[in-house]
Amino acid sequence: MKRFAFYLLTTVLCLASATAQDRWLLRADSIDRTQYYGVTSGNGMIGLVSSPEPLKLKEVVLAGLYDSYGPGRISGRISAFNLLDLRLLIGWEELSPANISHYTQCLNMRNGTLTGSFRFKDVATVHYTYYALRHLPHSVMLDVTVKALRKTAIVAENIVQTPAAYRDNRNYFNEVNPPHAYIPLLTTVAQTPSGKTTVVASNSFIFPEKKGEEPRVIHEMRHTDSHLMQFTRHLQKDEEYTFSLVGTLLSSMHTADPYNAAERMSVYTALQGREALIEAHNREWGKLWEGDIVVEGDKQVQQDVHNMLYHLYASVRKGTGYSLSPMGLTGQGYTGHVFWDTEMWMYPVLLVLHPDLAKELLEYRVNRLEEARQNAFLHGYDGAMFPWESAVTGVEKTPVSSLSGPYEHHITADVAWAAWQYYLVTKDKEWLREKGWPLLEQTARFWKSRVVYKEGRYEIKNVVCADEWAENVDNNAFTNAAARLNLEYATRAAQELGLPADTAWQYIASHLVFTKMKNGVTREHDSYKGQHIKQADVNLLAYPLKLITDSVQIKLDLEYYSQKVPDAGTPAMTQAVFALLYARLGDQKKAGYWFREAYEPYLLPPFRVMAETKGGTNPYFLTGAGGVLQAIIYGFAGWNVAVKGGVERIQSVCPAHWKKVEIKTPAFPVLKSDSF
Repeated sequence: MKRFAFYLLTTVLCLASATAQDRWLLRADSIDRTQYYGVTSGNGMIGLVSSPEPLKLKEVVLAGLYDSYGPGRISGRISAFNLLDLRLLIGWEELSPANISHYTQCLNMRNGTLTGSFRFKDVATVHYTYYALRHLPHSVMLDVTVKALRKTAIVAENIVQTPAAYRDNRNYFNEVNPPHAYIPLLTTVAQTPSGKTTVVASNSFIFPEKKGEEPRVIHEMRHTDSHLMQFTRHLQKDEEYTFSLVGTLLSSMHTADPYNAAERMSVYTALQGREALIEAHNREWGKLWEGDIVVEGDKQVQQDVHNMLYHLYASVRKGTGYSLSPMGLTGQGYTGHVFWDTEMWMYPVLLVLHPDLAKELLEYRVNRLEEARQNAFLHGYDGAMFPWESAVTGVEKTPVSSLSGPYEHHITADVAWAAWQYYLVTKDKEWLREKGWPLLEQTARFWKSRVVYKEGRYEIKNVVCADEWAENVDNNAFTNAAARLNLEYATRAAQELGLPADTAWQYIASHLVFTKMKNGVTREHDSYKGQHIKQADVNLLAYPLKLITDSVQIKLDLEYYSQKVPDAGTPAMTQAVFALLYARLGDQKKAGYWFREAYEPYLLPPFRVMAETKGGTNPYFLTGAGGVLQAIIYGFAGWNVAVKGGVERIQSVCPAHWKKVEIKTPAFPVLKSDSF
């Protein structure tokens, strides 16, 4: 494969085509409440999930907020306070879908804002915007502008209701009155269903008037589980009035004193002022979009790619120590648990666009290495064995009814693979010594104790495959391949650091079992005889593992297994691997076909959000989005993490009608832009 040098941008020249979609704005000009799947305004800590109802949110997701309750016995992420719930009356009549018209919504992916606008009869127009403030991890804002078409009055009520199953809620209303400002504080404190965690929401209005001229805010308790603060404002014909609602969401999982911290942050946020908050928020999103993927020649693809990358950015941030679940902060899918989806599907995108964010995902695993060691000990193994499903503590959170928990062991090697990729890209030897090496060493020790010796070869028996329809089988191709790399990477890490390595690691790696069928295709596992597969398994040996490098073998495996994935019930990322590999093989037609198949059948209205399966209803599936974005970066654009470190360019092709694709990243300022 030919290598190319490149700078800040990577450009791939193709042929031309165009559609008329905006690259940054996702508009819903016709909202059907029965066919509505929302988008998220997220800042990596809080996700505000849109609703078809005006001035409402479907739910609010808080990263790191987990609880264990109910019949499932498993800790899962739970919904937080819907703290920006606003009830608006105009002319003393409450707004509803029945009495408004010209209702539209728009997600601005450039700055992560969700906007709605509508007309209320012949009385007023309303424009509102949600912000999960990017510069303030636990703060959010709702901006509302009402323009009176005739003389009228508005009544705005911020209602905070304690979520169902929460307990011991306490409602407070305070007024902070420094000489230069007026800050009403509506605060609710409650316990999660188990009683283990305190959750706090604290809100304040920001008014445009000077101190002493703002509307009077009153507090009401209408129910035991909810309370509100309210103001009234009279408007003249053609008068435009803008107010903001800011809120803070915290729990005792995030800070030791969430009640006082939440109120202090609400005061802090309110005193920043609306304009300063928006400016700082936009500036932080601008930094994120320094890592971008630009497609010329297909505007719809460009919009879809931004949609995928936006939701990935909206679900991760530095400084949290958290990882990514398959749905990120777009909902409660998979109860917010962390799987291999992070390391193998989402992480490689961030690794080249924003290595600092990729490092955050690794930090999550490093901080839970001791729990992984305890897990290995529990199962009778040495070293560290990472859980298939992980939440806060790092112990196994897979439901007992699922065999993935005790048997889907490739996750341990997936984590090790991600750690070594980070070192290859960054060459951060200090990180390797302090954090990467302990992880690689302990996972290698696990595989040494996990393998079984038989007739001069090593086997890994009784696993759940990456293809999860194959359970309790021996010598799964992906598991054996990932384990082999884990052992080799640990050996290389020791060499890099001048440390002694277990000589058995390399010997085991070179003697692990891999078999082929009579047709020459790599066998998925010992008992595989041509049955359907749930998702890519063998093909992952060509990418991302890169253990199979012979183009003839790659094509043979690809042609065979791409026909073994049924149309229904399979996750979205599989076809993206097919697209990537065909691009690297130079088959433009098949690469383009599988690229479309990788996401278009999974899109849901009105914002083209990606579901996990065709016909599924649990978006946004960031795992699938990660697969598609990898197909572009590591397939069409030809980027490749080099075996000896750094990023190189290899020969590849992109869809025939694209003019070019650019990978923009602040991570490689010393590389030269090139095209082919």
